[in-house]
Amino acid sequence: MTRVVSQQPFPNGTRKPRATSQSPSLGVRRRGAGRMKRRGQGTGRLAATSARAAIAPRSANTPMTSSRCPGQADRNTRQRQHRECLEQAARALLTSDGWQRWVRVRSTNGLGRYSLSNQLLIALQRPDATYVAGFRAFLGLNRCVRKGEKAIRILAPISIARSRTHAADDAEEVHITFRGVSVFDVKQTDPIPDREPVPLCPPSQPVSGDSHAYLLAPLEQLATGLGYHLRCVPLEEAADGWCDYERREIVVNERLPANGQVRVLVHELAHALGVGYHEYGRRRAEVLVDAVTYVVCGSVGLDVSGDSVPYVAGWGEDGSLDALREYAGTIDAIARRIESALQ
Repeated sequence: MTRVVSQQPFPNGTRKPRATSQSPSLGVRRRGAGRMKRRGQGTGRLAATSARAAIAPRSANTPMTSSRCPGQADRNTRQRQHRECLEQAARALLTSDGWQRWVRVRSTNGLGRYSLSNQLLIALQRPDATYVAGFRAFLGLNRCVRKGEKAIRILAPISIARSRTHAADDAEEVHITFRGVSVFDVKQTDPIPDREPVPLCPPSQPVSGDSHAYLLAPLEQLATGLGYHLRCVPLEEAADGWCDYERREIVVNERLPANGQVRVLVHELAHALGVGYHEYGRRRAEVLVDAVTYVVCGSVGLDVSGDSVPYVAGWGEDGSLDALREYAGTIDAIARRIESALQ
C-alpha cells in the first residue's frame, strides 16, 4: 500500500494532494477506508466489495437483464397496456350500447377532432362527454378542472427522428409512437372566477327550423365536386330525397325547412361518398349513412337528441370485430369529409 504525502501548503501558496490510501490492484481511491473500518469491520468489507463490483467490467457473456434497462421495460409495459385499452374500447362496438355510445360521443361538437381510437377510449371512459381537452387547454378557455376529478386517458402521437447510419445522404427516419395523456370533459371543470368562460358548443337548433340554411351552399358545392347535380323539388313521396348514381343526381324535398334539407342532403352525400347498396347491401348501407347524418348534424349544432342511434342488431354476434372497426372508420372518415366542407 503506497502513501501520498498529506495536503500541506507549498511555500509558493499551492497545495499538495490530500493523503489517501490507494490500492495498486484496483487502481481506485478509497477515501476514508480507515474510518469505515473503525466504525465496523463488516461495514468496511461490504463497502470494499461494493466498490469492486461497481468497477468490475461486465463479461461479454453476461446477459443484460431488465434491471439494466428499466426504461425499455417500462415502455414495453405501457405499450402493452395501451393495446389492451384500445382492444377493450373497440370491443365495446360489438354491443348495441357500446356502438350507440360511440356514435353519440362522435356527434358532439369538439370531439370530432380526436382520432377514432381516442373517440373509442373517450366513449368507454366517459360516455356523457361533450367537450374534451387537457388541463392547460381548459385554463386557456377560462375554465379549471376541479380537484379530485378522474382523468380520461387517451393516446398522443410522438414523432421520433432516427438517423440512418448506412444512408449516404444522412437522411432521418421518423418513427411514430404513442404515450398516454390525461384529458377531461367540460363537465369536470368550473369557470375561473372573474373571467368569462369561452363558449364551447353552440346551442342546438331544431331540425324544423331555418337556422342552418347557410350550410346548404357548401353542401351543394361538395355535391358538385363529387360530380353530382343537386335538384330541389316538391316531393309527395315518403322519402325526402335520394341519390341517383346513374344520373349523378341528388334530389331533396324543397318542402322541408332549411334545417331539414341540410339533414337530407348530408344523408344523400354520404351515399355519394361511397356507401351504396351494391357495396354494403341496403340495410347496412342505410345504417352507415344514418350514423354519418347523426354525427354531422350533431357536430354542427342541429338537435339530434330525439333521433335513435342507428344500429343493426347482430352485427357483432359473430365476433367480427375487424368488420365493425372498418364500419366505424368509414363513418368517421365520411363524416370528416362532410364536416371539412362545412368549415
